[in-house]
Amino acid sequence: MTTPALRRDPDRGPPGPARLLLSAALLPLQPLLAHVVRKVAARYPEVLDRLGPHTATRFVIDPVDLPFALFLRPDPDALELRAVPRGDLPEHDARIAGKFFRLLRLIDCDEDGDAMFFSRDLDISGDTEAVVTLRNALDDVDGSIASTVAGMFGPPGEAALAALRRFGGWKEKEAREHA
Repeated sequence: MTTPALRRDPDRGPPGPARLLLSAALLPLQPLLAHVVRKVAARYPEVLDRLGPHTATRFVIDPVDLPFALFLRPDPDALELRAVPRGDLPEHDARIAGKFFRLLRLIDCDEDGDAMFFSRDLDISGDTEAVVTLRNALDDVDGSIASTVAGMFGPPGEAALAALRRFGGWKEKEAREHA
């Protein structure tokens, strides 16, 4: 299914100088995100395999309570994950939006993405078939992708994830049971 590229209204983000400042603040994250997406793809190659033709899909993962979003292109030959200012989203084919902790739970626990969508905890736009395929591919992962990413940073990463779990309202044990 081909859908036209989506672009968010730039007026919904911060004004020009603030947007430039945010872009500059996100620069140090870019190499880190590139490293993370390569490591996750190497650890879970079945995710990219399950995406099939949707590896060419450009996804925006939009934690609506943060000043930035993530742009993901899961093409095995040109993997890309980068942070982008909310008001300056690149062209994309699909967007998954929700509160940060709800999105984190999707990759950390056995959270039901369908239930989140129908309860309006998630807003999906664009190529919904690609989003469903991505969600199904992530569902089939054994363990927690969030734990894998935290483990890349050793004890500080694991402590940060434990703090996020506590702050977000789910217990470490609950996440570990699903890992």
